[in-house]
Amino acid sequence: MNIALIAHDRKKKEIVDFSIAYKGVLSTHTLFATGTTGNEIAKATGLPITRYLSGPLGGDQQLGAQVAAGNMDLVLFFRDPLQAQPHEPDITALIRLCDVHNVPIATNMGTAEVLISGLKNGAFSFRKVVKSPESND
Repeated sequence: MNIALIAHDRKKKEIVDFSIAYKGVLSTHTLFATGTTGNEIAKATGLPITRYLSGPLGGDQQLGAQVAAGNMDLVLFFRDPLQAQPHEPDITALIRLCDVHNVPIATNMGTAEVLISGLKNGAFSFRKVVKSPESND
């Protein structure tokens, strides 16, 4: 599965700690991230991560395009709800695309842990149905 990892500045330590804790699960999937987040996770875990631009520079939109194209299966986006973000419209668009295309998205560590547990236990088989050629009729 393709997994996107994104975190606002004040949540980067959390997503790095999360990635360390779930390295075993994450290592069996293909990982994508926005710039700085991907760099910090890769440095801490040694996991290979395809990095896009920083969120404010268009990385959220790049990942959103992957969601819209059917190339992303799970998005873990540790958002900072207590700080205004200059690229809030991009964030809202990414979340909307996940909803439109039935891509599970976690915006905090609690939800991310539930989704990762589900992933580990095989609960994402619906993604194969969503991605099948027959489902595009």
